[in-house]
Amino acid sequence: MTRSARSIPARRLRPPMGWNSWDCYGTTVTEEEVLANATFMRDHMLAHGWDTVVVDIQWYDPTARAHGYNADAPLVLDDHGRQMPAPNRFPSAANGAGFGPLADRVHQLGLRFGLHIMRGIPRRAVDARLPVAGTDWTADEIADTGSVCPWNSDNYGLNHDHPGAQAYYDAQVAQFARWGVDFIKADDMLFPYHEREISAYARAIARSGRPIELSLSPGTDVSLAHLDHLRETATMWRVCDDLWDRWEDVEAQFARMARWAPWQSERGWADADMLPLGRIGIRAERGDDRVSALSRPEQISLLTLWLISRSPLMMGGDLPTSPPETIELLTNDEALDVLWHSGDNREVLRETDLVLWTARDTDGDARYAAVFSLADRPERVTVPLGSIGARPDDRVRELWTGTDTPHDGHALHADLPAHGAALYRLTPSGPSEPSGPSGAIA
Repeated sequence: MTRSARSIPARRLRPPMGWNSWDCYGTTVTEEEVLANATFMRDHMLAHGWDTVVVDIQWYDPTARAHGYNADAPLVLDDHGRQMPAPNRFPSAANGAGFGPLADRVHQLGLRFGLHIMRGIPRRAVDARLPVAGTDWTADEIADTGSVCPWNSDNYGLNHDHPGAQAYYDAQVAQFARWGVDFIKADDMLFPYHEREISAYARAIARSGRPIELSLSPGTDVSLAHLDHLRETATMWRVCDDLWDRWEDVEAQFARMARWAPWQSERGWADADMLPLGRIGIRAERGDDRVSALSRPEQISLLTLWLISRSPLMMGGDLPTSPPETIELLTNDEALDVLWHSGDNREVLRETDLVLWTARDTDGDARYAAVFSLADRPERVTVPLGSIGARPDDRVRELWTGTDTPHDGHALHADLPAHGAALYRLTPSGPSEPSGPSGAIA
């Protein structure tokens, strides 16, 4: 289908789609780099549903570096212990302007602006006993100094038996709202599961008066037992640690997303993590400047799994310097329709190296199917039509190539490369659909 025929659903009905600075710039991204990615998104990806730009961790550290965090970093804080953008990296934030000017620039491009924040309150604010905005309390009175992140030393947790803890989050998010923030990625929330912190942060967003989406991380072994609470508080939540450009990281997501996919809906989205595609590692926490080490078949498998499981899509590579073929994959409208116009998404078979997923088209009587080969060598895969919900006379169209796939009425035969996948739309025979849509891979 062409984009004119299949509209992009309203935001609340689909997973978020955007760019995040982590995989390419780690803790070090600058205002110039954010705007370069935002401009590229506006010019090449906005028409395909990509609309959010997120500044990841340490935007308040003027000494940020590649390959890790600085101990006791000289974080830029305001008089109430709230993080402020480092002006040496974000010049428009000078004189207390914060992210307001940068958010305005992003909004002028027709995009949404997001930022990353750590759970809790900066240790420097606690040590300095800074006042909590709008209260008579100080940071040392509301901190839980026994609650610390195992991989970042910037913050203490908050003591939510003290009313000042909620007041701190209220003031922090109110400032984000004044800046025009649309999306907050709150980190160190899910492992272990910090239920009171999550609830307090969601409450602060509700009190801010601005519709802000909340994304929770990192999600190591997060359980479905928390589903109701997650749906009440967040837009999306990670279900894994950081995912990088290694096939073993991608393969591990099959089991996770099989567990979460049946629960995906506008009530909230399980997040399989950022897409480590295109040019990454420029000044990142993991590895050096490189193009994604995933092979093209592995990239197609990753994207196919994210689409058929309806995971949010957050591109981690630097957009302006990523290969054009990467951008083509990300803007394939026929493939993206699976993300937006499908339901009952689930894994239906896993046998040796073969994995099958199916979903129904929510706009009609078509179906979708994904066929994955986890084998380390090319394989010819035979899939009985019934196992993917297809009928003997169905038209079968492979969406990454934009080509019809012949079958004998009984089975579908696919020649898949090592770690490869195919993504199919199964349509009852009848009037032909338009072929060769904008964004399809030739």
